[in-house]
Formats: sequence, C-alpha cells, structure tokens
Amino acid sequence: MFTGIVEELGEVTAVEDLGDAARFRLRGPVVTEGARHGDSIAVNGVCLTVVDHDGDSFTADVMAETLTRSSLGALAPGSRVNLERPTAVGGRLGGHLVQGHVDGVGTLTAREPSAHWELVTVSLPAHLARYVVEKGSITVDGVSLTVVEAGEEHFTISLIPTTLALTTLGHKQPGDPVNLEVDVIAKYVERMLGHRAAPATAGEESR
Repeated sequence: MFTGIVEELGEVTAVEDLGDAARFRLRGPVVTEGARHGDSIAVNGVCLTVVDHDGDSFTADVMAETLTRSSLGALAPGSRVNLERPTAVGGRLGGHLVQGHVDGVGTLTAREPSAHWELVTVSLPAHLARYVVEKGSITVDGVSLTVVEAGEEHFTISLIPTTLALTTLGHKQPGDPVNLEVDVIAKYVERMLGHRAAPATAGEESR
C-alpha cells in the first residue's frame, strides 16, 4: 500500500524487450536504499517488484498487461518517473490509500500557470467518471491529488510549486499520458451497494 507522496524523481536508464514483457532498469538512490529482492516500488503509480538492485538502481519486470493498460509502455531510457516505497505499518498516511493498481490512462490536455500554482486538466476515461468527485482524492502518475473540478470527460487538479518541481507532473505537456488510480473506497462502496440492491435468489428468500 502506498500513500501517493512521491519520494523521488527517478530516471529510466534501460528498457529490455522480453517479447511478452519488458525489464526496466531505473535509477533512484532514495528508494533503493535498503531495497531487497521482492520489495515493491511504485513507478508512476504502478506497483512493481524489485528483481535486482545495484547501487542507486533497480530492475523490475513489467508484463504485457501492465504495458498496455498503463503509460509504462511509453517509457524509454531518459524518461523521468515518480518513485515511492510502500508505507510502513504505523507510518504517516500523508496522501490517501493508494494500491498501485492503475485503473486507466488519461491525457494531460491543458496547463494554466499562475504566480504560485498551476491548474492542470486531465482527460478522464468514461468508465472512471463516476468515481471522481469534487474535492475527492485521485492518483495521477502516482501522486496523491485533490480534484478541483470533476466532469464527465475530464477533471482538474491544482499543483503547488513542490509538486511541479519534484514530480513528473511539472514536466508533462498537453498530449502526454498519465496513469490514473481512483479512490479504492469508492469502488468497494459501489460493489457493496450493488450486491445490496440485487434481488434475492430463491434460496435466500426461503431463509
């Protein structure tokens, strides 16, 4: 489990094509400190498993499903990525509950800079719109953010200077893809309410 508070702006140093998968080598001295084989590290909001690590870098295997359903398939050597280690039990929950399971890919469509912050608009896949609410939480490229405006096809977020300087969101341009993870609590509530509204079966009626 992650919190969406990015620890480090890392870099992809190599991508190896494995046919139905890819192996990434990523540089990140903060997140690799004390890392072990099998540990989890979120890369642009995607939970990956450490295969190997050496000095300030680690490798992770990414299967085809992840490459096609997230923006990781567009990464290349030199790409900058947001990195975060899982939160420790008893640690501070600085952002919100983030699983590292991307729900869809949006596209940054507009940036409106101001003196001390920037308003960013992101396109929203139709099947995710019902989970995004004004002032609710959303994860964009692994960054925990608050929704400013929620539309049927887009949402907006405000980025402070720290977020602009220390995450990929300060460098993304209109047309660039971003990984989206909606609030998991909303999905569980929808699932439970759906079961509650479902008609009882014959067996249930006889109890």
